[in-house]
Amino acid sequence: MTEKVKVRIDGEVIAATAGQTILEVARASNTYIPALCYMEGLSAVGACRLCMVEISGVGRLQPACTTPVQEGLAVVTSSPQLQAYRKIALELLFAERNHICAVCVSSGHCELQTLAQDHGVKYVRYPYSFPRLPIDVSHPRYVLDHNRCILCSRCVRACAEIEGAHVWDVAGRGTQSMLVSEMKRPWGEATSCTSCGKCVQACPTGAMAEKGWGVEEMTKHRTTVSRLTSMREGS
Repeated sequence: MTEKVKVRIDGEVIAATAGQTILEVARASNTYIPALCYMEGLSAVGACRLCMVEISGVGRLQPACTTPVQEGLAVVTSSPQLQAYRKIALELLFAERNHICAVCVSSGHCELQTLAQDHGVKYVRYPYSFPRLPIDVSHPRYVLDHNRCILCSRCVRACAEIEGAHVWDVAGRGTQSMLVSEMKRPWGEATSCTSCGKCVQACPTGAMAEKGWGVEEMTKHRTTVSRLTSMREGS
């Protein structure tokens, strides 16, 4: 029998199932918690840190996407501290690489751009890194622009967990981390790539896109991965 627990989210008592994460319970009860690396249907990794929440009795912020609920848990999902923290995290994402929204194929359909607007990020207070990053156009259908990658690893997990091809991974450390295909082969030379496009649909920014689309035309279908997961699990 599935164990039921009661948790308090922003003062409201909510019935949840043991094993669910704070983010899953919050979203099921229509409580908004921002996230970039989380995607329904994929495993949670807690990479972007935008879903951090305050938990009563815990001295530091915790990621909602990887923290399981337990009986009596009291969670705050929005506060001045959390808003400030999330704004800093978004600004650092913009400063780390070269996100030029005006010429991006995902402008108007980008999750990073939308979250920045929602959190009032009108400018970045930190120095831009302006790294010289490559663009991989070797694939006949898709393109990978490392300048727009936020290393959320959604493409890595979609390829591994849904398609089972294991084309993608993240190599390097810190600011030198890069998305790589098949042991650093150009994407077009990756023999395990099935060209299914699941990684492209999972990407929250314009880092992965389909060739031939202009600015604001590259609409991605975010429910593709969760729908495929549900079909696979027979639910």
